Amino acid sequence: MQTTIKYLLLLTILIASFASSANTESKQKPTIIALAPHIVEMLYDIGAGEQIIGTTTFADYPEQAKNIPVIGNYVRLQIEKVIALQPDYIIAWKSGSPSDDLARLQQLGFNIVYSQPNSFEDIAAEMRTFGELTGHTQQAQAQAQQFLTELAQITKKYQDKTPISAFYELGSRPLITVAKGSWPQQFLDICRVSNPFEHVASPYPQVNIEKILQTSIQVIIQPVSLHQSNKQGFNWQDWPVIPAVQKKQIIQPNADAMHRMTMRSVKELKRLCADIDKTRALIKTL
Repeated sequence: MQTTIKYLLLLTILIASFASSANTESKQKPTIIALAPHIVEMLYDIGAGEQIIGTTTFADYPEQAKNIPVIGNYVRLQIEKVIALQPDYIIAWKSGSPSDDLARLQQLGFNIVYSQPNSFEDIAAEMRTFGELTGHTQQAQAQAQQFLTELAQITKKYQDKTPISAFYELGSRPLITVAKGSWPQQFLDICRVSNPFEHVASPYPQVNIEKILQTSIQVIIQPVSLHQSNKQGFNWQDWPVIPAVQKKQIIQPNADAMHRMTMRSVKELKRLCADIDKTRALIKTL
């Protein structure tokens, strides 16, 4: 009889423990609406991708992200769809999500968390934050540390390189480049690139070809997005007087990987620095 009671008591404890564990696990995995491609990608990086129940247009990486229901874009959200989904959290891009819709959702009682990574270090910090939010703390910490380690290695490798002059073509019609305060400028800084427009007041200034001709551009960086496979960049071949054009030094990195604030950005940084170094080596031989 005592043996039976002990067995039943032990079984009860095990069941209670399992239920408690299941409840805890459930609480650690809230549902999320992610309102920008970089947020979706970052959540997948830390193992929380399956918790995303709604997103916006262009959230296409990784491949699984294409199956997430779309509830709007950077201009407007479909409020009724958000209400129907009842997410535990809405993670929004502070400078890239519709603020009026977010204000309305906040009034309706939804929990809104903002993402605003302005530097590589911010990516690591946000991964840790999202890890705590979604119940993936350990994986988020590991990914953040890996990201920072790779960043430090690349920075160290190129820190003593001779600067090389480059033009960063963010847009072609009109010609738009980058300056201090822009996201891509940190790529140029780490790869030891001299940007003749770095100190322009606007972080994304519009320039004309006459201004570019006044500089001695050794390499042109022309990011290409998968969304713009038919994109026609600026026709540099019409300006062979530019050293970069004359020597055919035009680099076309993956714009999605560069411009989305995720783990992929540091890998694209590594490729960009390596490509620029090839131009640097070529110049030395001429």
